[in-house]
Amino acid sequence: MNLLVTGGAGFIGSNFLHNIYNNNIFSRIDIDRIFVLDKLTYASNISNIVKLIDKGVIEFIEGDICDEKIVNKLMKNVDIVTNFAAESHVDRSITDPKNFIATNVLGTATLLQSALKNHIKTFIQISTDEVYGSISNGSWSESSILDPSSPYSSSKASADLIAMSFYKTYGLDVRITRCSNNYGRYQFPEKFIPLAITNLILNKKIPIYGSGSNIREWIHVDDHCTGIETVLEYGKPGEIYNIGSSTELTNLEIAMKIIKINGESKESIDFVEDRLGHDLRYSVNFSKIEKMGFRNRITFENGLDSTIDWYKENRIWWENVR
Repeated sequence: MNLLVTGGAGFIGSNFLHNIYNNNIFSRIDIDRIFVLDKLTYASNISNIVKLIDKGVIEFIEGDICDEKIVNKLMKNVDIVTNFAAESHVDRSITDPKNFIATNVLGTATLLQSALKNHIKTFIQISTDEVYGSISNGSWSESSILDPSSPYSSSKASADLIAMSFYKTYGLDVRITRCSNNYGRYQFPEKFIPLAITNLILNKKIPIYGSGSNIREWIHVDDHCTGIETVLEYGKPGEIYNIGSSTELTNLEIAMKIIKINGESKESIDFVEDRLGHDLRYSVNFSKIEKMGFRNRITFENGLDSTIDWYKENRIWWENVR
């Protein structure tokens, strides 16, 4: 079978490609060829996957998932689609909602329509826990009502609903994954953890919204990729799978951990005006995917240490994109 990875030069998509190559997932899911479609926006970087391109592991195509011509041409040659392509930064969605609707909603619809037309075997939609909105206590399950707050999370929720409609209406094998906050190598330094790390390297302060009490559930990108692989291998059509870690930390706690590792003081924190519509807490129940064999393998402490080391060792990468 042939695999199409959209958004494969971005943060999670590129890590997914490295993971399935390094862990020899090809043979387990019978993959012969991999095609990568990426628009190469500011948040994606061809250097993330250039080694895989040079090795002939993947065939790269620069293009937009909203472009029906490119999408239809690619879909004729593939059996499985994993859709990582998305605009993902909440702050940017607040200032420019249209761009998020175009890519996340219309782009996903373009992919789904072409997948149906070309008899794609399996379509995996990569989503986010932000579609559930904020939760004070407990954790969201896959059957929880969607209550997104930002234009970003609303566009992802819309994409989820459209994707599921293709399963219910046409019988297309659609599977949706909703993951908690990711961190790790290749993450664009506008996101909180790489922003904090690179700011300290540059002797700048770490900006924190409000009081820093907002809580997120953090998972290393490699564990997220393992979750996606689990859904690809053992998931069922028309099902949604939460992927989480149970590691919940406030933004202030994250900043203090990074500061401590770098030998800095709390004076390195700069509290700024809170984000509009800022959700207080995210948390997902991921027992469903655990029953399929998924396990987190990277502790937050080890993952954060390795992430800090990566940004220190790859300064040219983030200085170029920053």
